[in-house]
Amino acid sequence: MSDYFKTDWGAMTPTDWVGLILTVVIFVLMVVAYFQVFRPKHRDKLESRKHIPFDEDLEDLGDNDGGK
Repeated sequence: MSDYFKTDWGAMTPTDWVGLILTVVIFVLMVVAYFQVFRPKHRDKLESRKHIPFDEDLEDLGDNDGGK
């Protein structure tokens, strides 16, 4: 099984390295984001911002959207 998951680091092309680094960086950023979102002490800050998408929709009402 270890032969199946063996990586030949010397045979990796620059594109492979960019993909590897990008994947690892995005994974770490996602883990940090999940910890920030699901941490209980940040709940009040996030709850106060939960209506932001709906508030932006209300700004679009008026003459610019065909009179809806």
